[in-house]
Amino acid sequence: MDIQNVTVAGGGVLGSQIALQSAYKGFSVTMWLRSEGSIERTRPKLKRLRGIYKQTLQAMKTDPSAYCRGLADSPETSPEQLDELIAKVDAAFDSLVLTTDLEQAFGGADMVVEAIAEVIGEKEAFYSSISGILPKQAILCTNSSTLLPSAMMDFTGRPDRFLALHFANNIWKNNTAEVMGTAKTSAASFKAVVEFARAIGMIPLELHKEQPGYLLNSMLVPFLNAAEALLANDIADVETIDKAWMLGTGAPLGPFRILDIVGLTTAYNIVAASPAAQEPGSTAARIAAMLKQRIDEGKTGINAGEGFYSYK
Repeated sequence: MDIQNVTVAGGGVLGSQIALQSAYKGFSVTMWLRSEGSIERTRPKLKRLRGIYKQTLQAMKTDPSAYCRGLADSPETSPEQLDELIAKVDAAFDSLVLTTDLEQAFGGADMVVEAIAEVIGEKEAFYSSISGILPKQAILCTNSSTLLPSAMMDFTGRPDRFLALHFANNIWKNNTAEVMGTAKTSAASFKAVVEFARAIGMIPLELHKEQPGYLLNSMLVPFLNAAEALLANDIADVETIDKAWMLGTGAPLGPFRILDIVGLTTAYNIVAASPAAQEPGSTAARIAAMLKQRIDEGKTGINAGEGFYSYK
């Protein structure tokens, strides 16, 4: 399938990254947001990403360690070529279309990447709202972190052209894309999504069958849950827990810095959906309450300027 027009639904942490990266790699990209307020909250994220892309490409002229696989094909890219790529960042940013109009966003889409809240009811409502608008041949992907595509495929009206395309955070440098279909996903759709992932500078990681959490989050979520449990049970504070991980393993970031990057809303939606969180007094319930309190205070992570740490 010839994919040219890409629509990203949602302007959160990853939605914004997917949109800019796809435009940077030459695709025509539209972002669909629920409201004008959502559009205004998304614009600063895109501007921040534009700055990161340009600063990184500039640094790559003199610092080999600054190389990011998603931005340049080779660490041997010349300064002149890097200048061309810097210009492409501005062109990509300027080309993005942000809209609340369903027909404008989805009427001409070849590929849709859904990156809305990790709440199955919201995803069902979204898929239902676009099922009569999407062109018949369009492929629909979910960037869900933990939900299985088979749990959502009947909402889409196109189970043969529906599958999961999950990105790691900071996709310009952590450039992986997990591709996971259902028993009803066609081989042609799966292949097209693998090719699309490669075309936007990602390394496709193909899953043979469905797995909650895919590859990355099957390992990452239990790690973050363990750190959250230590805090919720008052075993140690945020900084001490992060130090234990960083000093003990040599990792550059601790779990709470990672949670700030992922976004506390996503973390909350994952834990709140677990059966254990419905048990009063359970560790999962305490984690959910802890995250909800920060979210209610506007401390949703790095894009808000504060999460477990302050970035103001």
